[in-house]
Amino acid sequence: MLTVVVSSLRTRWASLLGSFVAVALGVGVMAAMGLGLAETFDAPEREPRRFASSPVVVMGRDTLTVEVRRGPESAQVTKKLAHPHPVDARLLTELRELGRVRMDGTARDAVGVDAVGVDAVGVDAPVAAVREVVGDRARVLTGDDRRQADPSFEQDAEALVAVNSLLGTAAGVTAFVSVFVTASTFAFVVALRRREFGLLRLAGATPGQVRRVLLGEALAVGVVASAAGRALGAWGAPLLVRELVDGGVAPSWFALRGEVTWPYHVAFWTGVSVALSGAWAAAWRAGRTGPVEALREASVDTGALPWFRRAVGVVLLAGGLGLLAWKAGTDPADLLKRKTYTTRPMLLITAVAALAPLLVRPAVRLLALPLRPVRGSGATGLLVRENAAAAVRRTAAVAAPVLVTVALAGSLLGSASTVAAAKSAEARERTRADVVVTGEDLGAVRDSGALRALDARRAEGAAVSPSASTAVYVREEGSALVRSDARAVSDVAAFAAVSRLPVVAGDVRDLDDRSIVVNEEWERHEVGAWVRVWLGDGRPARLRIVAVLARGTGDNGAYVTTANAPGARVDRLEVRAGRGTDQSAVVAALRSVSGSGREVAGGTVEVRSAAEWLAATRPGTGAQTRLGLFVVLGIALVYAGIALAGTLLMATSARDAELRALRLAGATRGQVLGAVVGETLLAVAVGAGLGLAVTAVNLAGPASALGRLSAPVTVDVPWGVIAGCAGACAVIAGVTAGVATVVRMRAVKM
Repeated sequence: MLTVVVSSLRTRWASLLGSFVAVALGVGVMAAMGLGLAETFDAPEREPRRFASSPVVVMGRDTLTVEVRRGPESAQVTKKLAHPHPVDARLLTELRELGRVRMDGTARDAVGVDAVGVDAVGVDAPVAAVREVVGDRARVLTGDDRRQADPSFEQDAEALVAVNSLLGTAAGVTAFVSVFVTASTFAFVVALRRREFGLLRLAGATPGQVRRVLLGEALAVGVVASAAGRALGAWGAPLLVRELVDGGVAPSWFALRGEVTWPYHVAFWTGVSVALSGAWAAAWRAGRTGPVEALREASVDTGALPWFRRAVGVVLLAGGLGLLAWKAGTDPADLLKRKTYTTRPMLLITAVAALAPLLVRPAVRLLALPLRPVRGSGATGLLVRENAAAAVRRTAAVAAPVLVTVALAGSLLGSASTVAAAKSAEARERTRADVVVTGEDLGAVRDSGALRALDARRAEGAAVSPSASTAVYVREEGSALVRSDARAVSDVAAFAAVSRLPVVAGDVRDLDDRSIVVNEEWERHEVGAWVRVWLGDGRPARLRIVAVLARGTGDNGAYVTTANAPGARVDRLEVRAGRGTDQSAVVAALRSVSGSGREVAGGTVEVRSAAEWLAATRPGTGAQTRLGLFVVLGIALVYAGIALAGTLLMATSARDAELRALRLAGATRGQVLGAVVGETLLAVAVGAGLGLAVTAVNLAGPASALGRLSAPVTVDVPWGVIAGCAGACAVIAGVTAGVATVVRMRAVKM
């Protein structure tokens, strides 16, 4: 049996080249991604920078810790405060009695600090003495923990999470697509080798021996390709990390340390498993080949979809559609999450790809309607249509990678764009302001004569609403501490005049210092109910719900008054000019007062019309999310090219008799070439059409979820990206088919 496997590999290496490249590339990508992931799991401890010369750092309280239930026991859950506590002047005075107190790592003493205080200071004193003085009024940091006072600490942590998400998603999609391509290649190999397997059966080979031949080929391909992929990953990992750092995705210090080896082992054995799993179904089918297949000459495919594959496709299709309907009915907000719309489409894509042989003929008939017999080119068009419909396996093998690429492009980017478009529409509907002023501290602008004069004309519809960014925390179901972003308003009447919130119950104008506005996402959202919350500085409060907002896309946060947002500074002024007031004149007056675009009080003040402000702050797909999606699409497109090239090279090499028959029937070389390329492009069109159908179903999920959440429904299909992916597949397929056909015709002297 080993001799048969080795001889088969030596003879048919070209037909297995596509699988070899797919597995090697997949292992290389997974090894590189795994090495990057390993660094995010065990990032090196960095030396403190801001207070490197101070043995002890005293930092204001910046977290809220609440006890929650964890099964029969309880646990402590910690959240970052929206408004951290400062190290106030009184504590600084006490610390100064212990030793030198440093600010921002400088040698000068922290003197002249006002009552507001500072966020952190370094203390040159014994840690025990510092802890005794500080007590529970602040945090005492020593050793590497001093780095928590560095401005880059939180940014680096967020960047590592982004890198982890990007690499994990890309590695998962790589595994999915590589299994798909390998399985498709081996399935087509079995279809082309029916006569060979029939001869083996005729010579006395058992079904088990035939299966072992194919699995032996797959094992050999998997081992060699995985070894090559491991070397490729070792070479590509430093390049990947460098690109992540240069692109601003990873922190500047992020690098490979060469201390981990588990990504190589995981990638290698995953590659071997991918090769074997991709060949398993094909091997089972090869074992069912009967001796009569040795006499088979017909080019029309029959039984192209075995019952097992049909059952798997139907189960996956039912599961994908059922999961979509279930989520839309029970938890529509989950369909708007990036993790959901990134992974859920895989189920439907796999289902439609599995059922592709069943869908090929009707799709070809539909797409080939224009190919009617007309003078000159009619015979070629008819031949293209009939060949594509008859050779179901070949057409399905070409259409499948196109289906995957188009469906991924439409589903992933389309879902992200649809959610972002809904958030933008939601933001537009929430405001009735004419002018918006933004900045870190707008106290001086708020007290300007221009705004006071405008605010005095409320009878004419004018209003000025200052607000500040804050947060509230609530313990839900006793087992989770949930942070809800909120805005604190100081003038409720003015706020009601400049906003148009999606209220489903109650009245926003009833908001006062003892109440809160929540949305339907809260566990308790009944008007009149009292809820226990923690405010942005961690202070507990008991507030009454006066209004409930629609859940929407998740951006409809809570609203409180400024009395319940201690430490929050006004960062937005929404201005409604009122009747008879020139909006441009208001913008000009405010810009002259605030110095729009210039640094004022440590921050940049911007005065913009509401339309300009909405355009500048429009919610969209984050740069890192878009990068991750395009990485996934790039991987899918590369695999599509590999699958198309390998499939068409194998298919053309097996069409010598068909091409010779066309030449004997009077077809010119150009007509033969046109028929082959036309059939290939028709198969690509079938794949693109099926991909668009999958995209439509996948985008129906976020659209239905937005409708159920009372959010604006705006479906955004990335036609440009879809057309680019389909066009790239068409070029690869057309060129490969054309070149392979010309080479075969010359080889057999047609």
